[in-house]
Amino acid sequence: MKWKSAAAVGLVVAGAVVIRTQVIDTVSVSSDSMAPTVCTGGTVLIHKVHNPTDVAVDDIITFPNPQDGEPMIKRVVGVAGQRVAIEDAQLVVDRRPVDEPYVDHRTIDGVYFGPVTVPAGTVFVMGDHREVSIDSRAYGPIAISAIKGRMVAVIRESCEPDPEQPS
Repeated sequence: MKWKSAAAVGLVVAGAVVIRTQVIDTVSVSSDSMAPTVCTGGTVLIHKVHNPTDVAVDDIITFPNPQDGEPMIKRVVGVAGQRVAIEDAQLVVDRRPVDEPYVDHRTIDGVYFGPVTVPAGTVFVMGDHREVSIDSRAYGPIAISAIKGRMVAVIRESCEPDPEQPS
């Protein structure tokens, strides 16, 4: 009977290892570029992407920083063929304003960028905290082949509530 229990425990451990290495992962966020969605010190659950071609606008993805290889987490704001711009703090995709309740437009009032057309095989990413985010506006679109995962949940919240925002 003991060997059956040991075998069951072994299968559970092996299954957990496979899931952790092939399917899901947790990531600790090291900057505020995605605030208020995820702040420094927050932990997110990531679904590892094996077919990055199904990544869509508004997905929050992980990928290596094109400049130094460090893990990054950003929101997809444009996919191949779309035209992306910022006009006086407002994200505009294909000449239509995008509703982004998570972006504090007061901090980037007067900011303009683009427009740029997202090349085939890439996505355009930005942080939700546009004022401090270093993203595709600085290093260009991200190859879809570089995408490592898609955020599915915030496991540990670390953002402090904004005292100027009503509860």
